[in-house]
Amino acid sequence: MSRYVLENKWIKLEVESAGAEIKSLQRKSDSREYMWCADKQFWGRTAPVLFPIVGGLNEQKYRWNGKEYEMGQHGFARDMEFTMEEQTENTIWFGLEADEETRNKYPFDFSLKLGYQLEEMSVRVLWKVVNKGNEDMHFSIGGHPAFMCPITETMKQTDCFIYFDTDKTLQSDVFADGLVAEGTREYQLEDGYLKITEDLFDGDALIMENEQVHTVALCLPDKTPYLTVKFDAPLVGVWSPVKKNAPFICIEPWYGRADKIGFLGELSEREWGNTLKGQESFEASYIIEINDRS
Repeated sequence: MSRYVLENKWIKLEVESAGAEIKSLQRKSDSREYMWCADKQFWGRTAPVLFPIVGGLNEQKYRWNGKEYEMGQHGFARDMEFTMEEQTENTIWFGLEADEETRNKYPFDFSLKLGYQLEEMSVRVLWKVVNKGNEDMHFSIGGHPAFMCPITETMKQTDCFIYFDTDKTLQSDVFADGLVAEGTREYQLEDGYLKITEDLFDGDALIMENEQVHTVALCLPDKTPYLTVKFDAPLVGVWSPVKKNAPFICIEPWYGRADKIGFLGELSEREWGNTLKGQESFEASYIIEINDRS
C-alpha cells in the first residue's frame, strides 16, 4: 500500500493505492481537513469506491448464467490493491484488473480505472469501467466519500444544514437490514435546505432515486455551503452511521442500488444496474468542491 499526493495552489489531496481511496483533502491556506479520518469507532473508511455492486444483495447472493455467487455489501473493489498507472501535475489514475480472485466472485473480464483531477478548489473523481470480454457485463458503481460535519470543533452537527438543488419534497427509499423495503420516506425542504437533526439517519441512509437532485452541499449554521458534491448520477445517498452521532456525513453518487427485500432475479435484472457489451466502456465522474478559498 502506498499513498500519493496531488496539490495545487489551493488544495492538497492524498490517495492510497488500497482501494484507490481518497484519504485526505485539505485547504492549504490553513490545513483544514474536509475528509473523515476513518476512525473505526464510527466507520473505518473514508471514500471507498463501490464496484461491481452498490448496496447489498438479497441473502448476499446473486445469480448469473445458472450459477449462484456470494458477494458482500458494495462489492470487492474497495478492499483491493490498485496499481498507480499514471500521475501528472494535476491528475492521477489507478487501475484494477480482473483476476482469478475476482472471477470467483464476479465472472467477468473487467478493467476498472479510478482517476482524480484537481481543478482549482475542486477534485473531479473519474471512473472508467471496461468490459474486456465478448459477452454482456452487468455492474453497478458508486462513490461513498465521507466529509467532516461539523467542519469545526466550535459547532455541533445539529447546527448545520444539508442543501439539495431542488424545491420539491425529497422522496427517499425505505431500508431494512440494508435492503430496499416497500414505501418511501419524505423530507420537506425549506428553499432546498434540510436541517440536520439527531434522528435524521435513524432509518439509515437517505436514498434519492430518479435524478431528484444533482448537487448536495454541507452547510454552516448560517446556511453557507462549505463543501459541495456535484454529479450526473441517477441516484444519490446521504448517510451517517445509525444512532452513533458520528461527526461526518457521506454524500454518495450512485449508478446502482441495493436489492429489494426478497429479490431473486438475475444479476442483469437488478434495478438501476448497468450493462456493457463486449469491449465497450462506461465513463462517469463527480466533483467535490471546497467552497471557501480563505
